[in-house]
Amino acid sequence: MGLPAMPTPHSPGRLVVVQSTKRKRCSVCRGGPLSLLVLEDGAPRCLDCADLGHLVFLPRGDTALTRRSREESALSAVVVRFNRRRSRYERQGVLVEEEALGRAEVRCLVDAEARRRRRARDARRRAVEDERFVAAFAAEILRLFPDCPAERARGVAAHASVRGSGRVGRSAAGRALTEGAVISAVVAAVRHVDTPYDQLLMSGVPRYEARRRIAPAVEAVLRAWQGAGADVG
Repeated sequence: MGLPAMPTPHSPGRLVVVQSTKRKRCSVCRGGPLSLLVLEDGAPRCLDCADLGHLVFLPRGDTALTRRSREESALSAVVVRFNRRRSRYERQGVLVEEEALGRAEVRCLVDAEARRRRRARDARRRAVEDERFVAAFAAEILRLFPDCPAERARGVAAHASVRGSGRVGRSAAGRALTEGAVISAVVAAVRHVDTPYDQLLMSGVPRYEARRRIAPAVEAVLRAWQGAGADVG
């Protein structure tokens, strides 16, 4: 018996195995019901009768493992299942030799370990780069605001320079340590830490009005950190 109202599964150049949704039996040995079958001239065959019984099923999902398993396997087959809603066969995985799957898993583990080590090296490199940049940013803060406490300068620099944060320290101007970017980072820190700015926002005061109200307090802190004879940029 064939599969009524279903197209014949086809994958050029590859053996195709059907994941059956019906209680079919092998037309040769009468074994069944079959979860996996091969259609030969419209008749279902079990994997043993189709000489595929020694293969193991690898579900779809891991592209690298699937590709390598097929590379390692002398014999393989694509496993498909008919989707009635979409009126088409959809791939569910592959059948490969068990030894081939084992070799493919080893190759993937080796690659995964290599990627893990590379990520660790990259993370260490970025950490060193970030530490140097924070130090340079803090030094620039202290150049512009020599009376700013050193720990506060470092805290401002570290906050402004977090990767992926979108803060001023990660902008092109910030990475170049331009005076405007450094001052902007310091102003933002003073605004949030040394004034009631956040409380004003939480109470519903519009942002620009809140900034207007706390501007004198920000200016006072910046002038105190500048020391005598300097103006905030």
